[in-house]
Amino acid sequence: MQKRQLGKNGPQLSVIGLGTWAIGGPCRWGWGPQSDTDSIAAIRVSLEHGVNWIDTAPIYGMGHAEEVVGKAIAEVPRDSIFIATKCGLVWDERGKVRINLRPETIRNDVEQSLRRLKIDVIDLYQHHWPDPNTSVNDSWGELVRLREEGKVRYIGLCNYQPRVLEKCHKIHPVQSLQPPLSLVERDTIETLLPLCQKLGIGVVPYSPLQTGLLTGSFDKSRLAEGDWRLRDKHFQEPRLSDTLNLIEKLRPIAEREGFSIAQLAIAWVMAQPGVTSAIVGARNAQQALSNLRAAELDLSSEALHNIAACL
Repeated sequence: MQKRQLGKNGPQLSVIGLGTWAIGGPCRWGWGPQSDTDSIAAIRVSLEHGVNWIDTAPIYGMGHAEEVVGKAIAEVPRDSIFIATKCGLVWDERGKVRINLRPETIRNDVEQSLRRLKIDVIDLYQHHWPDPNTSVNDSWGELVRLREEGKVRYIGLCNYQPRVLEKCHKIHPVQSLQPPLSLVERDTIETLLPLCQKLGIGVVPYSPLQTGLLTGSFDKSRLAEGDWRLRDKHFQEPRLSDTLNLIEKLRPIAEREGFSIAQLAIAWVMAQPGVTSAIVGARNAQQALSNLRAAELDLSSEALHNIAACL
């Protein structure tokens, strides 16, 4: 699989990374029931077919996704896989989640992630969301200290906007940014991608399939009770119908390219200037293999023009 460098002097990452949000299982921000056996199969088949990095987070299943990743990679040579996780979303015994990027919280988060993943160092450690109640001197500064101590190799940000991203970058270079980016959520293209290119920051977008909407086979009635997507704005009208109509416009383009709607959507994200790698989730081996075919799709300028005309 093709690889691209993550930011300045960063590692070479496969153009598709495996996302693990859905494999966390049931919780307030979960995707419903999930088989750990299926999750481990998805991880292993991805690694066997050229994916060299996995993105996870403590909040995915409240620690469960990290534990599943730890089991799946237990026998994989450590230097062959790049593990990214996050900090700053904490929960209490009732499952209530809040943002907390105080240094002592980050310090606890990193130790818990290392334990669940069963690794000695985290390759990429990221703020999951900005914390308006903690200064970036403290929150970003703590990630800098963790890097200096050797607990993490690279440090990055998720869901940050330009002003605070630049503020962090002045304190210490930001290796990567993880924003949402898909055919229906495109603000990143104008606001963040040019800035990241200018500053030499790698971009690893999440949800290129808009959490399942852009698979080309989405059926809202199949969402499990408690699936957080039932509360998401993209799954409400009129947005839902607008997206489903967009899929029908894109379908002839995908058919001409010989790929599925999902593969077209992933390839479109990878084709955006400044994108290092697209984070794509998979709940079983079949989904993983289907998603990975997108890496074979090199969209022509004509195809990109035709897609743009549908947006």
